[in-house]
Amino acid sequence: MLGYGGIVGLMAIESACIPLPSEIIMPFAGYLASTGRFDLVLVATAGAIGCNLGSTAAYAVGFFGGRPAIERWGRYVWFERHELARTEAFFVRFGSVTVLIGRMLPVVRTFIALPAGIARMPMGRFQLYTFLGSWPWCFGLAYIGYRLGRAWDNDPQLRAVLHRMDLAIVLLLLAGAGLWVWRARRRRARDASAPPV
Repeated sequence: MLGYGGIVGLMAIESACIPLPSEIIMPFAGYLASTGRFDLVLVATAGAIGCNLGSTAAYAVGFFGGRPAIERWGRYVWFERHELARTEAFFVRFGSVTVLIGRMLPVVRTFIALPAGIARMPMGRFQLYTFLGSWPWCFGLAYIGYRLGRAWDNDPQLRAVLHRMDLAIVLLLLAGAGLWVWRARRRRARDASAPPV
């Protein structure tokens, strides 16, 4: 990983609605903190800053492009119409505080900036809520990696268990890739069979 700037960059990508899981980025950064390479609090802060940067790009898409742009281009980042409807309903129900809550929820956190942009949420409040919601998420994931890193050095039994899980992890990654290909093909077939507008 390329220092704190690398954490900022990777988390910015994740928060710009590009599927790069924070659940991988932040625990690995936390593991590196356990080796002394990073400081745990600074790791969480770098992650939250990245979330703000990426979320600002997603907010701009919602602000300037509106719902039509998201419906047209969202499928390229695996964001379907029903997911937009769900995040919009969440936003309508809870208002601006949705950004704060949403940044702490898996999946919702990645896309919550889009309806915030569509609703033209004030930028200052958006940035504040995004940071305050992202920091605990980043810290929690980094702390898991930190604790596992410390245990890795001190607990040979944990090391053995994780080595035995290698095959399961590879199979899960293959299953995820297969699911992605299947969904992409199904979407293409559905788009091809849809009547022209």
